[in-house]
Amino acid sequence: MTIHSTDFTGLLKELTDIGIALSAEKDHSRLLEMILLKAMEITNADGGTLYTRTEDNRLKFEIMVNRSLGVHRGGTSGEEISFYPLALYDPEGRPNRTMVAAWAAISGETVNIEDAYGSHEFDFSGTRSFDRKTGYRSKSFLTVPLRNHENEIIGVLQLINAKEPRTGNVVPFSGLDQRFVESLASQAAVTVTNRSLIDAQKKLFDSLIQLIANAIDEKSPYTAGHCRRVPVLTNLLADAACRMTTGPLQAFSMTETEKYELEVAAWLHDCGKITTPEYVVDKGTKLETIYDRIHLVDARFEVLKRDAEIAALRLRLRDLGGDPDLLRNDEQLQKDLARLLEDRDFVRTSNIGGEHMTDAQKARIERIAAYRWVGPDGAEEPLLSVEEMENLQIGRGTLSLRERQIINNHVAVTIKMLESLPYPKHLRRVAEFAGGHHEKMDGSGYPQGLIRAQMSIPARMVAIADVFEALTANDRPYKKAMPLSQSLRILGRMKLDNHIDPDLFDVFMHDQVYLKYAHQYLSPKQIDAIDLNAIPGYQPLS
Repeated sequence: MTIHSTDFTGLLKELTDIGIALSAEKDHSRLLEMILLKAMEITNADGGTLYTRTEDNRLKFEIMVNRSLGVHRGGTSGEEISFYPLALYDPEGRPNRTMVAAWAAISGETVNIEDAYGSHEFDFSGTRSFDRKTGYRSKSFLTVPLRNHENEIIGVLQLINAKEPRTGNVVPFSGLDQRFVESLASQAAVTVTNRSLIDAQKKLFDSLIQLIANAIDEKSPYTAGHCRRVPVLTNLLADAACRMTTGPLQAFSMTETEKYELEVAAWLHDCGKITTPEYVVDKGTKLETIYDRIHLVDARFEVLKRDAEIAALRLRLRDLGGDPDLLRNDEQLQKDLARLLEDRDFVRTSNIGGEHMTDAQKARIERIAAYRWVGPDGAEEPLLSVEEMENLQIGRGTLSLRERQIINNHVAVTIKMLESLPYPKHLRRVAEFAGGHHEKMDGSGYPQGLIRAQMSIPARMVAIADVFEALTANDRPYKKAMPLSQSLRILGRMKLDNHIDPDLFDVFMHDQVYLKYAHQYLSPKQIDAIDLNAIPGYQPLS
């Protein structure tokens, strides 16, 4: 159908259909291209250009199309438009009256020209130069401003060379053409503005999400980057799962909207840590609170050494008459001092977090804790308080049971925070995806003790991403950077222990998600040789 038809019912239906199509398009570039192509279609124009108005009052070339010359630049073409934007005003602020597109934007009026070569009102020298180079003949022009619902000119739609449908001859754009394109331009401007507002809101939302994540990372120098790296791993795993053509997940798929929802959840999975005390997040040693109390313990050992030396000196004074016990007492002093130094070094070593502490090591801490020393107030007291002794006996890591409960509570806080937000429909599962990153497939995780069947696949993805990032991180205070092979072996054992999703683990290995991530975020010395046969629980997919 063309605009030259007298079927006004058809014309109105065409305009309505175009409006619906424009409203449904979410991609900004495709939306602009659709506006131009639809305008060309209904007026049977041979070519056209769509400009958008920039904040510095210029018209930027967005789309250029010419059917006769086979030109398609900008938009979805992948070809950039090399022309400079058209200035609406000169440096002195005077309006650009010579360029037809600029004048349409400034005046807000449609300009309909039958023959550009016969126009004395506007400068078409550039058009003539283009025609000489290409052998084209630019004749009829219809230039329509795009005015949104706030009466702002946001761009210009320019059509070239309307053609008579039967003969193909170039004809002027009719008055009906003009009114129809003006109506389309009005619809298009509102749609473009709405889409721009939606895009701006999404950009703001994404920036706020990343702001929160970065704030959590910045809260502790030891977890800096964690909230930024978990989304990367999650996205890599989601893409890998969607590509699977074999195995239990071969039918799994996610739309771009669903992937975005998962990415938001991954960014916010630790948002509850914003309430976690910094000394717990940063706790690098077992005795650390606001500061590392190992130095206080060192001072107490120095007091014990001093007391031992004083006791020996007192014996010297008593035995100055040549008592044969004098040498024995000196030897005893050295033994006492050596024992104190050994015990002090053992306490220092125990203060560093590890993976395990034996019963014998815990018993030695209790024996050392029972030493008596004279404090500043002159009273005798145990070398270690009960709380210090219990902290030094921590078997794995540096956190006490109470501190681990504080850390674990961040997930419950995360869920509470995320569930309180008024999400649009496409983001309603964010809290569920983010809140499951410490759950385990056997139900032994926290905070809800969910089993695998109670968790969605995306939630299980965030859980694996969180674990692997923590295993490979080189910025933790309680462990050294772990080689890639060791991290994968631990992850494999977690599969066998039914702690992580087995199918996603196999995808993680099969698609080498670990290697893609490692090349981006791990130090070269961490990326060692991987023997897949040595990875526990890995089942090759074929």
